[in-house]
Amino acid sequence: METLVPSSLIQALKKQKYHLVGKHSAVKRCRWLYETLIHDRPCYKQKFYGIKTHQCIQMTPALFYCTQQCLFCWRAQSGDLGITWNEMKMPKWDSPEEIVEGSIKAQLKILSGYKGNPKTNQKKLKEALKPKHAAISLTGEPTLYKPIGELIQAFHRRGFTTFLVSNGTVPSALANLSEEPTQLYISVCAPNKETYKQVCRPQIPKAWEKLNETLELLPSFKCPTVIRITSVRNLNMKNAEAYAKLVEKANSTYVEPKAYVHVGFSRLRLNYENMPSHKEIRDFATRLGKETGYNMIDESKESRVVLLSRLEKPIKFADN
Repeated sequence: METLVPSSLIQALKKQKYHLVGKHSAVKRCRWLYETLIHDRPCYKQKFYGIKTHQCIQMTPALFYCTQQCLFCWRAQSGDLGITWNEMKMPKWDSPEEIVEGSIKAQLKILSGYKGNPKTNQKKLKEALKPKHAAISLTGEPTLYKPIGELIQAFHRRGFTTFLVSNGTVPSALANLSEEPTQLYISVCAPNKETYKQVCRPQIPKAWEKLNETLELLPSFKCPTVIRITSVRNLNMKNAEAYAKLVEKANSTYVEPKAYVHVGFSRLRLNYENMPSHKEIRDFATRLGKETGYNMIDESKESRVVLLSRLEKPIKFADN
């Protein structure tokens, strides 16, 4: 069988603590897993939506594949570190069952490192060994993975909740999902086509039009939907009126303006100065709120994120 990607890329990812699952999936420890187990500081998703940070697996079924090369993305992109591969040449996909089983195993391996740490909250660690949530979001574009609906289903069968994060450039995959996630995020990181090309650097034709097609699909979803705006200082935190038009089209349950974080491979593309402060995020969110009629219903200073919605408070997903 031909190697999907150069072995030097696999080595680079392993150094960055990616746990590879099968041929094209991966799990990585989220910084907040450490924070919650050691310092009792959970992720904003727990604060906003009730998802327990210590029981959350951060994973992707499309580690090497994406339709965009966003400047702010922490993933390794073709050309980084002098390593190149075809990000749009899809492999023979592993089955959803293999990916779910492999992801749970990888998470347990990650957690085994906390057993000997005297600072670990043992009660949380015990609960963490029974993960209950999958953030299908780590890197790459998960909707390129053909059986994405079946993957969501496989997690749900095990009593998991799922948050699917997509860049919205494969509307057909979202339109034909065999099962909806618990919550769907669409990244909308530009107010117009020109900024989109500059910031998101699409690798497929008509990507902006496809994203807009996805936004038009969102009102048909039964699950809560989120427009995520990864906000980069001096790049895309402008033109709230144009963003508002996109939000109106999507009629999403929430809008999440969230600060770009200077981590991973994004450091090859952007500077530390591109990372906005929480105050800048709040100001941007306030402008967006005025334009959309959405209210600020929560925020997390640590994660530099604000939650906008027409709801009075967010829908929380309690454990089963």
